[in-house]
Amino acid sequence: MELAERVAELERRLAVLESAAEPVTGSAKPELGAGDFWALEGLKEQLGHVGEAAADGGVMFTGAVKLPAGERYEWQYGALTAGLLGSTREDRPDWAEAAEPLAALGHPVRLRLLREILGGRRTAAELAELDDTGTTGQIYHHLRLLTGAGWLHTTGRGRYEVPGVRVVPLLVVLTAAWP
Repeated sequence: MELAERVAELERRLAVLESAAEPVTGSAKPELGAGDFWALEGLKEQLGHVGEAAADGGVMFTGAVKLPAGERYEWQYGALTAGLLGSTREDRPDWAEAAEPLAALGHPVRLRLLREILGGRRTAAELAELDDTGTTGQIYHHLRLLTGAGWLHTTGRGRYEVPGVRVVPLLVVLTAAWP
């Protein structure tokens, strides 16, 4: 993809994100689980503003989360179908890049460690006190894999946390994995 095309694509994506941040008008308040597709309808409206570039549709995930330790995170992300699947063989994204972050979530102990860290246990010593998580060496192995895949980062002195920009995506991945 040429530089001008890449800049145009970034400008278009920025416009989609900026328009998604505009306040919702009207008096009706959407209710979760009420059976109406307010998020889907909002996405389709935003895609309509993009025009032909969004002809194949898109996906979005969003969340507003308060963790047990009190931190709050709000996040949304959207992508056009063409950008995820590619419209030609030459512009197809390399899905293999997602293998490491997804593989890091593929172990029950790592998922448990992430849940405990989100719940407020932040040090390796606190995590080592948990039952059924293995030896200290095994816990450090799991923490290194999660850190390398971007699901965790260290804040010093053996403390770990899920980066703020990864909290909602982590919960979305878990939600999508449940039957």
